[in-house]
Amino acid sequence: MTAQEAVHDDSAVEPDPKRWLALGVIALAQLMIILDASIVNIALPAAQKDLGISSTDRQWVVTAYTLAFGGLLLLGGRIADYTGRKRTFIIGLLGFAAASALGGLAQNGGMLFGARALQGAFGALMAPAALALITTTFTAPKERARAFGVFGAIAGGGAAIGLILGGVLTEYASWRWCLLVNIPVALIAAGFAIPLVRESRAQGDRRYDIPGAVLVTAGLVLLVYGFTEAGKPVVNAQGQPTGTVGWTDPVTVTCLALAAILLAAFVIWEQRTTSPLLPLRVVLDANRGGSYLVFLLLGAGLLGMFLFLSYYFQQQLGYSPLKAGFAFLPFSAGIIVTAGVASQLLPKFGPRPLMLIGLSLATIGMLWLTRIGLEPSYLKHILPSEILMSCGVALVFIPAASTALIGVRDHDAGVASAVLNAGQQVGGSLGTGLLNSVFFTVSTAFAASHVSSISDPTVLSNSAAIHGYHVTFFISAMLFVTALIVTAVFIQAHKEDLPVEPAMAAA
Repeated sequence: MTAQEAVHDDSAVEPDPKRWLALGVIALAQLMIILDASIVNIALPAAQKDLGISSTDRQWVVTAYTLAFGGLLLLGGRIADYTGRKRTFIIGLLGFAAASALGGLAQNGGMLFGARALQGAFGALMAPAALALITTTFTAPKERARAFGVFGAIAGGGAAIGLILGGVLTEYASWRWCLLVNIPVALIAAGFAIPLVRESRAQGDRRYDIPGAVLVTAGLVLLVYGFTEAGKPVVNAQGQPTGTVGWTDPVTVTCLALAAILLAAFVIWEQRTTSPLLPLRVVLDANRGGSYLVFLLLGAGLLGMFLFLSYYFQQQLGYSPLKAGFAFLPFSAGIIVTAGVASQLLPKFGPRPLMLIGLSLATIGMLWLTRIGLEPSYLKHILPSEILMSCGVALVFIPAASTALIGVRDHDAGVASAVLNAGQQVGGSLGTGLLNSVFFTVSTAFAASHVSSISDPTVLSNSAAIHGYHVTFFISAMLFVTALIVTAVFIQAHKEDLPVEPAMAAA
C-alpha cells in the first residue's frame, strides 16, 4: 500500500488539529535534505585540500550521497509505509544527524565518503516518509495542495540557501560546519515531531524486497566506480600525469561488466518476485518511462555542471567560497520564478510543448558554458547560461512530475513518485562519475600534448582544466539533447490526461 492509499486509513479520517505545525516540522526536515545536496558543492574544494582527497576521487563526496539516496529511496518508501511514517521519519532525522557528525569530524577521504553515504541512506528513509506524512496529514484536497505548495517552495528555495550558507560557513568557519550544521536542525525537527506529527502506516502485505534493493544499489555503485576508475591519471616517475587508466583497463571493464550483470539481474528479479521494489508496469508506460528517463538525464547533466562550475569559480577565477555561492543564485532564482509560470502554463498547453521548449533552452544554456576561459567572464558567459538553464529546467521538471503519474493506479502512486526522485539522484551519481572521468581524461591529454609549448606550469594546469570543462559541458548538453529526443518520442500526453495532483519531487 502506498502513501496515497493511507488517506483511507482510520488514523487519517479526522483532520489533525496540529497539522499546520506538523507541516512546519516536515518542511524543516525537507529543507535540511535540500541544503545538504547543494551546500557541499561550495565546500568541496576546501574539504579536498584539507583531507588530501585526490581530484579523481573528489566526486565521491557528491556521488556517495546521491547513490545511497537514489538507490535506497524505493526501499525507504516501503519501510516508511510498513513500519510507520512518523517512526521512520524520526529515525531518519536522528540517523542523518549522526552521519553529519561523522562527516564533520572526518579525518580522511574514506571517512567523509562513508559519512556521506550514510547521510544518503538516512535521507532515503526521511524523504519518502515526509511526503507520505503530508498526504496522510492533510486529507482535504485544497489543504493538501496548499501543503504541497509549501513543500515545493522549500525544495526550490533550499538549494539557493544551501549555496550561500555553504559559502558563509566555509569562508568564515570551516567546511566541516557545512555538515555539522545539520545536527541541531535534525535534533530540533525530531524533538518537535514527537508531539506534533501523527503516526500512520499502510495495511496489507508488508514484505520487503531486500534482494532487489541489494542488486540495484550494488549495480549502480559498480557502474559509477567503473566510470571513476577509467579517468584515474597515470603518472610517471617524476609524478607528472601521462594519461589515464582508460576504458579498457581490466578493473574498469570488470566493474562495468559486473554492474551490467547485477542490473540485469535486478530487472529479472523484479519480474518474478511477488513484492517488487519497482513494479515494472510503472516504468514501462511510454509517458511515465519517458518522464523518468528525462529526470535521469537532466540530473546527470546538472549535477556535473554544479560540481565543475564550483571548481571553476574557486580555482580558476579565484572566487571565495561565499562569492562562489552567490554566483549560483541566478540559477536558483530562475527555477523558483519559472516554476510558478510553468505551473500556470501546464493546464493550458499540456506537458510536451513546455518540456520541448525547456530542454531546448537548457541545452543552449549548457553550450554557452563551453565559451568560458581564464579571464573573468561571469556577466558574459556564466549569467546568461544560468538564466537559460534554470528557466529551461523548470519548464521540464513541473510537466515531467505530472506525466510521471499519468495512468498510474492508486496502489502504485507512491512508487511512481519515488522513482521520479530516484531517477534524478541516480542520474546525478552516474553523470558526475562519467563527467569526472571524462574531465580528467581530456585535461590530462591536453596537458601532455601542450607541455612543450606552455612553459608555465600554472598556466598549463589552468588551460588543461578549461579544456576539460569545455568537453564536460558539451557532453552535458548532449545529455540534454538526448532528453529532448526522449520527450519528442515518448511524451505524448495531452493536458486532459494530467492527474489532478501532480507528483512531488523531493530532490
